[in-house]
Amino acid sequence: MAAQELTYSDILKDLKERKFRPIYYLMGDEPYYIDQLTNYLLDNVLTEIEKDFNLDVLYGADVDINGIINTARRYPMMSEYRLVVVKEAQVVKGMENLSIYLQKPLNSTILVICHKNGTLDKRKKVASDISKVGVLYESKKLKESQLPQFINNYVAQKGLKIDSKATEMMADFVGSDLSRMAGELDKLIITHPEGQEYITPEQIEKNIGISKDYNNIELRNAIIQKDILKANKIIKYFEENPKSNPIQVTLGFLFNFFSNLMLAYYAPEKTESGVAAFLGFKTSWQAKDYIIAMKKYSGVKTMNIIHEIRYTDAKSKGVGNPSIEVGDLLKELIFKILH
Repeated sequence: MAAQELTYSDILKDLKERKFRPIYYLMGDEPYYIDQLTNYLLDNVLTEIEKDFNLDVLYGADVDINGIINTARRYPMMSEYRLVVVKEAQVVKGMENLSIYLQKPLNSTILVICHKNGTLDKRKKVASDISKVGVLYESKKLKESQLPQFINNYVAQKGLKIDSKATEMMADFVGSDLSRMAGELDKLIITHPEGQEYITPEQIEKNIGISKDYNNIELRNAIIQKDILKANKIIKYFEENPKSNPIQVTLGFLFNFFSNLMLAYYAPEKTESGVAAFLGFKTSWQAKDYIIAMKKYSGVKTMNIIHEIRYTDAKSKGVGNPSIEVGDLLKELIFKILH
């Protein structure tokens, strides 16, 4: 497998086996995996005594490429390795000159370059040089459909399980900020009742502050079932608790659902597994709601709903709407969806 194709799990497996490379160029728009790999190296390559002489943490704003190369060329003292970590590397100019060092890197140096919120141009020679001797890894933002798997895997690594509704609640409330997600999940794990196998919606409500009965997931479920009474109760709760339930988040959640529903009509197989595969979901249960919704809403109705969500989003931002309160906007939207 080529170095640039290595996954986070591949890299972490090698690190745990102490199969170190001369350079790790960690880049991309998702900082979580970059931080995880960097922290593992910081915690495990050197002992605390070795760190005094063999650990250099540099910052892109304070060092140039020549300074990075000169530091990487130093031999370790009373240690097998020297660890050089460059943070905020995206601001370092002339990174292509790193190729000079990569022609003959020191095997005793582990150079870790953290390039967040962007990537190195893989067409450049320096990218090819990194791949030849080390690891060029791109940490990409997860899609919303991938969040449940991340949550389930994270909890499983801690020896627990999480209820499917609880998973959805966390994905909706936290979103794709994986660092924040990990922090919120850690809260749940720390406060998890001893002897209880699953993290539940009740535990999330108590420790994270998300209502298990009045949230975007329950609103979506009410809409799918065309339960007018339940939907109106939820949007009334949202109106009374606007800080916990901002309309833009709700609109984004509904837009994502109905956009996927529109795509689901084009799935060759209208089964849970067929729709899940067509929409790129990891598990078939994620498609269950779309199967139900396709029986309740026609393709034309779905297109109209998407239009109404966009229209409501514009009005919530003040476009053509000088005075309507966001609570009334949401009431109007839900009425149009359900009727």
